[in-house]
Amino acid sequence: MKKKATIYIVMGVSGCGKTTFGKLFAKRAQFNFIDGDDYHTQTNIEKMSQGQALNDADRQGWLESLREIIINYSEAKSLVIGCSALKQSYRDILSPEAMNIQFIHLKGSYELLYKRALKRAELTNHFMNPDLLRSQFNDLEEPAGDNVLTLDVMYTVDLNIAQALQHYFLD
Repeated sequence: MKKKATIYIVMGVSGCGKTTFGKLFAKRAQFNFIDGDDYHTQTNIEKMSQGQALNDADRQGWLESLREIIINYSEAKSLVIGCSALKQSYRDILSPEAMNIQFIHLKGSYELLYKRALKRAELTNHFMNPDLLRSQFNDLEEPAGDNVLTLDVMYTVDLNIAQALQHYFLD
């Protein structure tokens, strides 16, 4: 497999701002953006809408779909993907060999993110039930390594994007 463009995976629990951050980061860096939520099966969406947490088996096909996108991505410019990637085993699936994968972990307190999730539920018809946030925090395995940038979501999206752009392109 030939070396391809860098894949930036914006990860974290529900309500951390993966889509908002990912779209803006991609726009400012002039990359493409994919929202991982668009690749959930209807069964998974219904399950989450009903307040049922997904398990590893539920997520397997979804993660494999995103892996295929990463493997087959052939454009010269880099790609940004919003995906929870809560566990190391999920991140391993999303990290094919010979690919330059960078994780941007959007991290925040349960209290802050629960408030955001409630507000999103009021304003949109997003399928993620806010009551599932606790299960996501329970599943989250904090990422570590040279390919991980952790940003605190208590700061503004603009500040976090500026930090990411500086980290990846000015360091």
